[in-house]
Amino acid sequence: MISETPTHRTAVHEQVVEGFGTVRVVPVHPRADLDVIHTWVSQERARFWGMREAGRERVLEIYEYLDSLPTHHAYLLHRDGRPVALFQTYEPESDPVGACYDVQPGDFGIHLLIGPAEGEPERGFTDTLLSVFLTFVLADPGRQRIVAEPDARNAKAIARLTGAGFVPGPEIDLPEKRARLVFLSRDTWLNGLVEP
Repeated sequence: MISETPTHRTAVHEQVVEGFGTVRVVPVHPRADLDVIHTWVSQERARFWGMREAGRERVLEIYEYLDSLPTHHAYLLHRDGRPVALFQTYEPESDPVGACYDVQPGDFGIHLLIGPAEGEPERGFTDTLLSVFLTFVLADPGRQRIVAEPDARNAKAIARLTGAGFVPGPEIDLPEKRARLVFLSRDTWLNGLVEP
């Protein structure tokens, strides 16, 4: 059976952002989305994603495995019908990161990869997509704290997350990288202490 194309797939979240467009969060269908995902993760700009050398079949295998887990999910974000970002979520207690810090009730993990820009870079582009995704994630009242663990060498990602209100935590050693934990509390986000 062929999956729906991403632009026709049912969104789990849709948000109109004034001056930016309509952003839809749609679940990844590994086989249907393989071209987009493989193109993005194999670029030098995505080196911290850890799949630069992975071939198409390996990327498909990884995302089919993620798709089989009830604790991990992958999403494409579309802006006005065009894929622009890949986001993943996970429950820390069911992920290797959970062995590296004291997981609290309501912790919820995210990974993010912004797709390559078409044309000139657009001011506020990444921040807007992150804001939409956090709005989606925190719509679930059980999620009290967002956890991310960018590669410790990825100063740009760490700065982006701390600029969005995440608080730096310790560095940890994961099987594939040394990472910097960062945390965003639900209260900080929803009480407007961070400008989305």
